[in-house]
Amino acid sequence: MTKAQEVFDKVEALVATGTKKADAFRQVADELGQPFNSIRGAYYTHTRSIGGTPGASRRRSTSTVDPVEQARAVIEEAIEMIDFEITAAKERVDEAKAEYDDLRATADERKKRLQEKFDALAS
Repeated sequence: MTKAQEVFDKVEALVATGTKKADAFRQVADELGQPFNSIRGAYYTHTRSIGGTPGASRRRSTSTVDPVEQARAVIEEAIEMIDFEITAAKERVDEAKAEYDDLRATADERKKRLQEKFDALAS
């Protein structure tokens, strides 16, 4: 499970119990020790990856939205995504480092076992 999916699931579970989405973001951020905006970015990243905002209509909205406010919202989300991207990249680095350390620590033993099999086949 990705971090974004974990965040999405936790936020959706809280919203299902009647918690406002903003409060759910704050609660999950506190629980995971992450900035509010990173949690929000992770949530919406996963939402986009599964095909859109849950419950969002596929019809075009007929309400009049202030274009400046809409542009501000887009820029705010882009700023939040930077925090999320940094967090996600750090997680990938940590995972790769752990894999490297494990491979390095077990290399001699794995080589030894393979050499034993090779020697058994050669005799």
